[in-house]
Amino acid sequence: MTMTYRRLTRDAGEPLWMQLMRALRGQIETGEIGPDQPLPSEAELSDIYGVSRTVVREALRELVQQRMIYKVKGRGAFVAPRKTELRFVGSVSGSADDLRESGRRVTTHTVSQSLGKADKREADLLRLPPGAPVVRMRRLRSVDGQPWLLVDTALPAALVPGLERAVLENQSLYDVLRRRYGLEPAAADRWIEAVFPEPEDAALLEVTTSTPLLGIESVAWLPDGTRFEAYHALHRSDQTRFYVGIR
Repeated sequence: MTMTYRRLTRDAGEPLWMQLMRALRGQIETGEIGPDQPLPSEAELSDIYGVSRTVVREALRELVQQRMIYKVKGRGAFVAPRKTELRFVGSVSGSADDLRESGRRVTTHTVSQSLGKADKREADLLRLPPGAPVVRMRRLRSVDGQPWLLVDTALPAALVPGLERAVLENQSLYDVLRRRYGLEPAAADRWIEAVFPEPEDAALLEVTTSTPLLGIESVAWLPDGTRFEAYHALHRSDQTRFYVGIR
């Protein structure tokens, strides 16, 4: 693609650095400069646009803050890879549904799946008596071949009889709950914090135990207020970001 260079206007009400920032951002957004491709050097940008290096540096600094570019010491500035925006943290959709809508290739591996007794945290979240029967599952979701989300889920066994024997490999859990049990989520609460993984979790996600992850705890309920799902997830956030709209 041929590069285009937008002229800067010195008598405009907008500062030169902001004009340059918008010009470079436009080239990135239209794909003239692709992910991980280098921008022209500071000296080249100064010559191309007829501005000082101070103007160039201010424009690049703003693009770094916007996460449009990143800098490598001694090599210059590069276009940042675009992160997929996911909405499931702020909605009642499942993560698989959200990812498929974004056009990514999603696979899900069931690490474990069994019938058990609710521990204190599960009982509190699901408002069950301690020791009540629950279906537990541990699932590893990969996106475009890379481990992405490790989820430990508990559901009241009374609501999902036989789910511990269901084939869930590469299935959306929410799709199964809708089709097989008629369970339609109405609302959810989610808590997010930065965490470091335990060795077993780190191995499944193919990261080190010193890699910061997002820990997501969730409880969801049906239209009548019955709580039907509690989970704790570990999310690799190096290729995605969450979107939460406030209205």
